[in-house]
Amino acid sequence: MPAGHVDQGHPVEYNSPPDLLNSGADAPAWNHDDGHDSGHDAAWDRVALRMRRDIGEAAWRNWIKPLRFGRLEDGTLTLEASSTLARERVTSQYADRLRVISAAEFGSVRKVAISLSKQQPPRMSQQQATQKRAAAKDAARSEGDPIGAGLDPRYTFANFIVGKPNELAFAVARRTAESASVAFNPLFLYGGVGLGKTHLMHAIAWHIREQDPSRHVVYLSAEKFMYRFVQALRFRDTMSFKEQFRSVDVLMIDDVQFISGKDS
Repeated sequence: MPAGHVDQGHPVEYNSPPDLLNSGADAPAWNHDDGHDSGHDAAWDRVALRMRRDIGEAAWRNWIKPLRFGRLEDGTLTLEASSTLARERVTSQYADRLRVISAAEFGSVRKVAISLSKQQPPRMSQQQATQKRAAAKDAARSEGDPIGAGLDPRYTFANFIVGKPNELAFAVARRTAESASVAFNPLFLYGGVGLGKTHLMHAIAWHIREQDPSRHVVYLSAEKFMYRFVQALRFRDTMSFKEQFRSVDVLMIDDVQFISGKDS
């Protein structure tokens, strides 16, 4: 019987889709230092766009897009970050992946190093920083989540039909959505067909997004979740799989019976 799961908390062949490599509206506009080898700049552009596909739009915009090509010397590709936080985050989370992709694009990369850019941006006031973070979140929401399925606007708590078979599930789902702290983790919805499990999952997501837009909610099917997991295992790339979900505040997986009965 179908079931839903709500979790609250977060090849190597890189053949990027052609649309990501075209210089269209979605392609980032990179600012390169004068005197850089144009071939190296172009190679870095391709690396960055492949990372965009692999780690998702939000992580890419926050950590990879701001990086600038520094130099390629003795097999070490040096990239420049605009802040100490960015340098530490990219070094700890993305350096290995950048090395693999860069080796394919540059052909002579054995190591990726992240240095602090000498051209530091002017310091922002606290108000400016807050406005910038809010704008980034709004942009991410408007573009949609690359790893989440679309939510049905009809599936809300307001139009959920409560009956004897689902009244407990409705109450728990409502409490989960309204609670600022974690009420049930994980919350597992189980029941027969047509009792409203998917409806409740969508309702939880809608309520959280409306009450606290800063929380990152992802809803997807178990089949899609498993597909991404198998792809990560197949290409020995579990790091990017973990990174896709690490920043998630509320993870919702529908039809988890798809996972049950698997050999591994």
